[in-house]
Amino acid sequence: MPLFTATLEGREEVARGTLAFRFARPEGFAFNAGQAVSLTLVDPPETDAKGNSRTFSLASAPSEKSLQVATRMRDTAFKRVLGSLAPGATVKLRGPMGNFTLPDDASRPVVLLAGGIGITPYMSMLREEEHNASRRPRVLLYSNRSPADAPFLTELHRLARPGTGLRMVAAITENAPAPGTWGGIADPEFLRRELHDVAGAIHYLAGPPGMVGALRKALVAMGANAADIRTDEFYGY
Repeated sequence: MPLFTATLEGREEVARGTLAFRFARPEGFAFNAGQAVSLTLVDPPETDAKGNSRTFSLASAPSEKSLQVATRMRDTAFKRVLGSLAPGATVKLRGPMGNFTLPDDASRPVVLLAGGIGITPYMSMLREEEHNASRRPRVLLYSNRSPADAPFLTELHRLARPGTGLRMVAAITENAPAPGTWGGIADPEFLRRELHDVAGAIHYLAGPPGMVGALRKALVAMGANAADIRTDEFYGY
């Protein structure tokens, strides 16, 4: 797998406690929307037992000149060092990796189900779809604790404007009826109300492992083909 050096261009807060980092795209780095990279810190001042590398889905589109990753900022050695990098600092990137990508057949409906920072691979997909003026039938169900905790929410509302082929439903869990219900996003009644072609669509699930597992179980029970379910689990390191 190729190894590249990338230079940090800047960072921005995209939700409460969530930062997006933008890097200059190394020459020769090509990827498909939805793929990931392994990011390695160079000579960090501190480290831990998990080492200096982490895997991140790319939030940027293949058509963009820069590469973007986003992450919840936690009190770990890796996140502390990453968050303290100044523009001009370099990191190592290995990749791209993964097959969490949209089908070549743009007539096939896709359903994108995201929890929290699991939205990042979908940002890559949806930004590229906008760039290509795609009219692929798409539904995005997006779950967060609150609007302030939802990365890229304002941009997603713009991407889902009428005439784009994208419909978004944002679910908020702070008012969920019971713990573990994910604000209704994994509830069969909610899914039946929002999804109209479960058997015919390809389903993408990205977020915490518990949410991904609950969604897979609910979709299969509703008639989704298990072979048409793609998953990307975010463990929150």
